[in-house]
Amino acid sequence: MSKLLRGGRITSVRKDVAKFTSSIKSDQRLLKPVIEINEAHVAMMMERKIIEWSNGVKLLQALSEVKPKMKLKSSLEDVHMAVEEEVTKKVGSEIGGNLHIAKSRNDQVATAIRMKLRENLVNLMTSMVGLQEALTKLAEEHVRTVVPGYTHLQPAQPVTFAHYLLSYVDELERDFQRLEEAYKRVNLCPMGAGALATSSFPINREMVAELLGFSEVLENSIDAVSSRDFVLETMAVLTIIAVGISRLVEDLIVWSSPDFGVIELPDRFSSTSSIMPQKKNPDLLEVIRARMSHALGNFVTSVTTMKALPSSYNLDFQEITPRLWETLENITSSLDVLSKLVANLKVSKNVFSKPHLSFLASTELANMLVRKYKVPFRTAHKIVGLLIRFLTEHKLVLDDVTPELLQKVAQDSSGISLNINMEDIREATDPLKIVKRHNVRGGPSPTEVKRMLKIRKKWTAQARSNLLEREHKMKEAEDKLQSVVQSYSTSDKASIVKLKSSKG
Repeated sequence: MSKLLRGGRITSVRKDVAKFTSSIKSDQRLLKPVIEINEAHVAMMMERKIIEWSNGVKLLQALSEVKPKMKLKSSLEDVHMAVEEEVTKKVGSEIGGNLHIAKSRNDQVATAIRMKLRENLVNLMTSMVGLQEALTKLAEEHVRTVVPGYTHLQPAQPVTFAHYLLSYVDELERDFQRLEEAYKRVNLCPMGAGALATSSFPINREMVAELLGFSEVLENSIDAVSSRDFVLETMAVLTIIAVGISRLVEDLIVWSSPDFGVIELPDRFSSTSSIMPQKKNPDLLEVIRARMSHALGNFVTSVTTMKALPSSYNLDFQEITPRLWETLENITSSLDVLSKLVANLKVSKNVFSKPHLSFLASTELANMLVRKYKVPFRTAHKIVGLLIRFLTEHKLVLDDVTPELLQKVAQDSSGISLNINMEDIREATDPLKIVKRHNVRGGPSPTEVKRMLKIRKKWTAQARSNLLEREHKMKEAEDKLQSVVQSYSTSDKASIVKLKSSKG
């Protein structure tokens, strides 16, 4: 327990209890935001004449000397008391004791989490765009590369590898949009809410929000300190992202196995067995797949914790925040390493040399009977289904089909007499020609995939531009805060630095 809090209502706290309830281990990342919050708060108190100007100058000077990477003492309960103790050491309790006027750890921690989360979200979204770019670059190389598409893990229909890759680009795009929406609600400032009821001092919440780079104040003071829905919303989106990453990783693991042989993982992203020399194991992908499950676990833990709480502030909140940071770190690092792996991925050139994959043309063979021979689709479906049964029973494949065999199956199964051309069968069973015919919007044809690629590249370019703008705004706010701190701490009267919140 901080010595600043001893001797009042609580005389002392057992060391083991203090250690058990402390958040100091996970608070290190909040040190810089907490310093900046104190700087903005002090500048506001000086401007509103809540504290004497000369005292404010000393507080700002002391805060500027607190190192953002200072190691926090394990004996303290949290980062807020660590900063206050450090400042008080420098200016004495007479002046340092006023640092906490008109604020609480409740509004301060909610603000610090939001500030750090903003930064982390921009980093995460940058990593998402990086994976999108790696996927689109690889897709450009495989617009005409035909691979088997699967449903129920069974070979289904031929698609292009580019078309497959773009499916994850699109999923990541929706995830990106969800994070952008969440960011708007993260970027609201709780400072000035106090413990739960604001303050009787004439504070200027708008000034603090502006100096800290928030878009606006989170108005209702009880809501400001007791809501962690911004954490839950972020973690919900992170869980959705984790599901998508896990599915992509699962595909790569399965497709890289010799039994499927669709892709080959780069050596530098694989490992081998300690006993079986032939093995090429997808260890990296398996670790990513496992870590993505942490996102769901952390989200469920956080939601369950929140569900049990009454309104206003509860210390249970500090058990949620580390879950948020862990999930962010896991997903961001996984996206970064996946981007590097994807850039070095190889697609097998002879996938369709496997005889059983000829059956992927079955749907198009039925479609051909509908188009060329006016057979009702359900009848055509039955004919081809019986044909496949006959072929598998006789250990044949679709490449072995002759017009005579197809005509016989049609006659025997449906009483239909057909005069089928061999050229029509060849056209209907050629994988690349099948893909080319699927030229509907969003389909796997090379023409359509090229069109989609152009649009997806515009998405990533725009996303990078938006992220740079966000980073610029945060840097601009940080520079403005330091400008105000510098101006206030070196003058004996109110600064001339203009703020939106001070106008009028």
